[in-house]
Order: sequence, then C-alpha cells, then structure tokens
Amino acid sequence: MTKPASTTGAPGAPGGPLVVRIRNWVGDVILGLPALNLLQAHGYRLHIVARGKWAPALLAGYDWPVSVQPAGLQDKVRQLREIRRSCKQADPRFDRRENALLLPVSLSSALEMRLAGLRAVGYAKEGRSPLMARAVPVATSGHELTRYWALACRFLHVEQEPPRDIGLRVGAAQAAAVDALLADHGVQGRFMMVCPFAAGLAATTNKADKKWPAFGAFVARAEAELGLPVLVYPGPGEHALARSLYPAARCVDGGDLAVYAALLQRAALVVANDTGPAHMSAALGRPTLSVLGPTYADRWAPWGSGVTVVQRPQQGDTTAWPDADEVLAAAQRALQPTP
Repeated sequence: MTKPASTTGAPGAPGGPLVVRIRNWVGDVILGLPALNLLQAHGYRLHIVARGKWAPALLAGYDWPVSVQPAGLQDKVRQLREIRRSCKQADPRFDRRENALLLPVSLSSALEMRLAGLRAVGYAKEGRSPLMARAVPVATSGHELTRYWALACRFLHVEQEPPRDIGLRVGAAQAAAVDALLADHGVQGRFMMVCPFAAGLAATTNKADKKWPAFGAFVARAEAELGLPVLVYPGPGEHALARSLYPAARCVDGGDLAVYAALLQRAALVVANDTGPAHMSAALGRPTLSVLGPTYADRWAPWGSGVTVVQRPQQGDTTAWPDADEVLAAAQRALQPTP
C-alpha cells in the first residue's frame, strides 16, 4: 500500500509534465524503469532526457518522448529550455513546483538543469546540492534499482516497496521484425540467447574486466549439450568479433536495441555477462543466467524473479570466474520444466 511519507514540502496536487534525466548506460536505464513507472502512475507526464543515442530504441515500448542530449553544454541547456517552454505551455504551474528528477549523480547534470531554469530533485553528491530545488541524502547500500526507486518515492513523498519484476515493454513493430529475423536464420521453436560482450569495467578497486573468459568454451558446447540453437545478436562493430570468437552460435545481424529486446523476449534462456542485455532479459521476465566475476552482485545483478546469478566467491584483487561446466549445469537446471 502506498502511504504518504511526509507532508512537509509536499509538491501539492501531483501530475503534469516532469522532466527526467536518465542514466547513461543501458543497464542503469533498465533499473530506473520502475521509478519511471511509479512517477507515471502518480499522474506525471514524463519527458525523458538521455545521453545515449540508443535510448529512444530501448524505450520504444513506452509513450514517453525521449530527447537525446547534444554534445556541448550550451546546446544541452538550449534543449532543456525548449523542453521547459513546452512543459510550461501544458502546465501553468510548471515553474512553481519541483519539475525535474535527476537519476544521475553527476555535478554536470545538475548544472545543466539549473542553467535551464528547471527545479530539479536528485541525490546530494559531488557538491551539487545548491544547484537543485531539493537534495536527497544518498543511500549507502542496497541494489542500484532501489536507489532510483527511493529517489522517485522521495520526490512523490510516498513509501512503497519496489516491484519484484520490472516488466520492460517491447513495441509491436519490433516483435514483428523478430519473426522475420528468426525465419531468416532457420530458427523455429525454442532457442537460447548468449550476451558475451560487456562494455566498461567492474566497479571494483582494481577495475577488473567484466567479460566471462569461458564464454567461448560454453558456446562451443551449448547447442549439443542443451539441445537448443544458440543465437548471438552483436552490437555495432561487434559482428566480426562475434563470428570469430563464437563460431558455433548463429550470428543475427542487427544492432537495434528495440529489436534486441524483442529477440530476448522470445528466448527460452539467456546467458549473459554483466552487461546491459542481461538487465534487458531480466526485465522482460526471461530465465536469465547472470555469469559474474568481480561484479558486486548485491548492487548490480540483474533484477527479476527469473534471474540466477552464477558466481564464485571473489578472492581479493584476483577474479574468480565460474567455468563452462558450472554454467552448463545451471543452464540445464534452468531449462527444466517447472513442476
């Protein structure tokens, strides 16, 4: 049940336009979706501002307008001022209330909002509190999804538990495109997706690699031992590498995140590194094996009731990875019919 957390500083009647700056990585955007849905459920009409050019495709299943930020500060501020102008036309109260939410914790994101005349709410970090209408103390523990969720709750002045599952939406056009892709690759019935690529490094002191080193060995054995076709959907610039490293997988040409989501939604099982598509798969409710090495699972593991984390205890600065046998065994268990 939703209940008011406090009446002090409450924004009054909810609803109206709300500018939301989302995070810069696919996984973080997925983990922020429950917070966005909560805001919408309370009557706010969201206008999403994103840095990644992929964001409109990822959010294609929603009716939120998504503006991709330009590169320079002046252009970013100019874009935000235009968004503010359109929001004021829709809501005369817009400038008299808290009218923006910052999911990033960077100083620059708060500065852009302030220079555009927006009254933002966000976490107090990097000395940016004076730039915002309200600064919320940063949670020092917990999963990243709960941090975004808690910020939305503080904005709304409510207390509510986050959902068990995210429920990422896929557009109808992308679902139809997947039908054609699967037919082109001769895939009928059940199949398994692997997501072997991972951008960036783990958020550990030694900045370790997040890519599972035994992925090639796993893919080479998976189809024969699990009895399912194995598909990989490389991102831009990854196609040649996918064919070289994972020749046993069927390489589905593409790179569109919305189509990727629709493809993941059809999979009987998804096996993934610490990467954005792992979060997409979990958010779609698919059985997902999250193969982790140095990643802090209690903060960054995919969120969802269908997620199984496969991870060995870590040993200082030495990364301990599961081997192919362990993940194959976990995949066999995950593919067993539910009694």
